[in-house]
Amino acid sequence: MTAKVTNGPGADLAPLQVAGRLDRLRRLFDTAGAGPGGAGPGGADTGVDSTGSVDGVLVTTPANIRWLTGFTGSAGLLLVTRDHALLTTDGRYRTQSREQLTAAGVDGSIEITVGGVVAQREALTGSAAGTGVLGLEADHVSWAAQRSWDELFAGCVLTPTRGLVERLRTVKDPGEVARMERAATIADEALGSVLPLLAAVGSGADDELSEARFAAALDHAMRLLGAEESAFETIVASGANSAKPHARPGDRRIRPGDPVVVDFGAVFDGYRSDMTRTFCVGGEPDGELATVFDVVAVSQRTGVGAVEPGVTAGAVDQACREVIAAAGWAERFEHGTGHGVGLDIHEGPSVGPGSTAILVPGTVVTVEPGVYLPDTGGVRIEDTLVVTDNGSRPLTRFPKEVAV
Repeated sequence: MTAKVTNGPGADLAPLQVAGRLDRLRRLFDTAGAGPGGAGPGGADTGVDSTGSVDGVLVTTPANIRWLTGFTGSAGLLLVTRDHALLTTDGRYRTQSREQLTAAGVDGSIEITVGGVVAQREALTGSAAGTGVLGLEADHVSWAAQRSWDELFAGCVLTPTRGLVERLRTVKDPGEVARMERAATIADEALGSVLPLLAAVGSGADDELSEARFAAALDHAMRLLGAEESAFETIVASGANSAKPHARPGDRRIRPGDPVVVDFGAVFDGYRSDMTRTFCVGGEPDGELATVFDVVAVSQRTGVGAVEPGVTAGAVDQACREVIAAAGWAERFEHGTGHGVGLDIHEGPSVGPGSTAILVPGTVVTVEPGVYLPDTGGVRIEDTLVVTDNGSRPLTRFPKEVAV
């Protein structure tokens, strides 16, 4: 069954296929106990042991709850057992929870309890009665929370699980891809609308453009074009700051000749985009910086070309890394080549050295090699791509011209 959204964001896009996700999660119960490591569908490294078994899982991560139910509230718990599912939340979300589960087509398969802490805990305890082994999301549960769950579910054996829902989220359905593509289009258009600010630097029209001001203009443009928010804190790094991969935009004034790294994304209906472009203000770069631009461009094209079904994420990383290493800058490519994207900006699979995750149609990954030379500057180029049956296609499409 497919949920058809009839209003709100995403109404004109392919529907999200929420119904059926709970059953897909249940099919993982027999091998869900966390252990020394393992590989899920597509080879995603999940840390899931192949020997453990659970009779239910308490889902506490908001993104995982949203993916399984359609519920977007900031407060909620989802208990999934072999034959039942219960969502608990507080009174702020009484109407919203029902509306969103109905829109997602899962209201008939998930019980909802709305109330205070006591009411929610009583509902969870009753729903978990008879559940032998209950899994907790180990990567998202604090020590204090675990002690609390031990007391609440005294009749169950609690065990850690890792990456159960995340491994399912790795492969996107057409509705998810459509929302990410819409987010990417918003980001593309927003960058195009504010790029004249960079072009005006040195012309006398605007010589007081700071990194922070350009970042704010870009964020504002995305909101005006329909983004819910920025996908993460926008990076604008100019001059020597561009050699810092995750520099935060500050008061530094952008000057002619500067390299400017712009790393940003938009959120549409919960799904995120991610793109990086590096520009040279006032014209083409020269000297060593020009070579860096060329090498990173070749590396990124090579990595994009390597993204196809059946390939490991580590092979994509290696393809990018070999180009940069051949140019003598192996030590200046100081991060992984990419990552998965979806409801979170960083999801599986990791596109880094040695990653054994196998790309399959519907996997969405970034390819973002970079070279960073202290006191000179850095260059990073990034696109978000979805793996197709015979290769990949980009969701981010902004041109890669360097000079502005």
